[in-house]
Amino acid sequence: MELETKDKTDLGRISAALESGMMQRVAALLSDLNPAEIARLIESLPPARRDIVWNMVNEDDDSEVLAELNDEVRTRLMEGMDTAELLTATEGMALDDLADVVADLPESITQQVISSLNRRDRERLESVLAYPEDSAGGLMNPNTIAVRPNVTLEVVLRYLRALGQLPENTYSLFVVDRNDIYIGKLRISVIVSHNSNELVRDAMDSDAQVFAADQPAADVAREFQDLDLVSAPVVDERGRLLGQITVDDVVDVIREQADRDILSMAGLDEEDDIFAPVVASAWRRAIWLGVNLATAFLAAAVVGMFEETLAKVVILAVLMPVVASMGGIAGTQTLTIMIRGMAMGRVEDSNARWLFTKEIAVGILNGFAWAAIVLLVTITFFSTWDVGLVIGAAVAINLIVAAFAGFLVPLILRRMHIDPALAGGVVLTTVTDVIGFTTFLGLGTLFLT
Repeated sequence: MELETKDKTDLGRISAALESGMMQRVAALLSDLNPAEIARLIESLPPARRDIVWNMVNEDDDSEVLAELNDEVRTRLMEGMDTAELLTATEGMALDDLADVVADLPESITQQVISSLNRRDRERLESVLAYPEDSAGGLMNPNTIAVRPNVTLEVVLRYLRALGQLPENTYSLFVVDRNDIYIGKLRISVIVSHNSNELVRDAMDSDAQVFAADQPAADVAREFQDLDLVSAPVVDERGRLLGQITVDDVVDVIREQADRDILSMAGLDEEDDIFAPVVASAWRRAIWLGVNLATAFLAAAVVGMFEETLAKVVILAVLMPVVASMGGIAGTQTLTIMIRGMAMGRVEDSNARWLFTKEIAVGILNGFAWAAIVLLVTITFFSTWDVGLVIGAAVAINLIVAAFAGFLVPLILRRMHIDPALAGGVVLTTVTDVIGFTTFLGLGTLFLT
């Protein structure tokens, strides 16, 4: 909470300084922030002020700030930079961060950036770019230190001293054979605390967690969380060491996944710029609104089928939203539990039947409980037993169906390779509205007309 308050204070202070034209004040405030804080600050500013602040960032911090920005904001900033500025900003950038930035650069500049690297770094960067961004290979940092198993810890220690500087976030060295096949992990703490004459093969951890380069980033994040990992090696299909993943990379994945889950439910992208142009933002939202409009017309068509019933029993039109709303809320509760469970790897075929039974039981219990309450409220306010019984029955049926749909919809969408967080809400709402209106108005037609 302290950090959040601090960020808001920084934003307010810099905004006030910009409004007053106090550029020296802005520069002083920026100098007190680290690159990640500056990146969040830039994302929180409207485009005109964003450009001013970016131009005042210390050149030494440019690469780190660019790496921390979301894709859309970074792309917009880079569009306003010339070739020399882009080359300077990417110089010295960590290879895993550079891999993210290169994707947003124009092709001509990408080639210049890659050409500016030495052969070893160029090969490492290409190894990262060869894998999808949301995989272990796309997430890894190829800059690692590897040692052989038949040397002593003393030799390793002398080697580290000769290097002078270790790659950022180096917690362990990796043990490989002469063909670069991964054998084990050697922690820095072991190197400095064990007998210096001990061989690497005797001091290394050969059972440490290893990730395949094509393993999904979400699975990597879950393993880091479950096993309390700090770093882990990444290997190719032949077992050759490609790089390492560290906990700071995984924190970014977890944060992005949380943003994606929240924004996907509204049809938005976690990389969208909140200060993007009006037309671009309107178009993105228009697509999702169009999908919702189509489903709304489907529900309206169902209601239209019972036009004569509504004309005869007007009170049904008054009470229709109750049925749809109750079903929508109940279904969303189950849907949310399912999407979260699937994202965390807690819902699998082995436990799906038990969870299905439990959710249906909850739907039945809540269905009959709230049906009784709706029945009593309807009788109290509208003095009609028959309508109360109809809406009570409709509520019970819709809540049970909502539990059924909330469980099955995300599973079906996942099998169709569709993100449940993105499409689940629309499908569920359509199901509960159509079933709710059909049940309520159908029972009304049978028993009230």
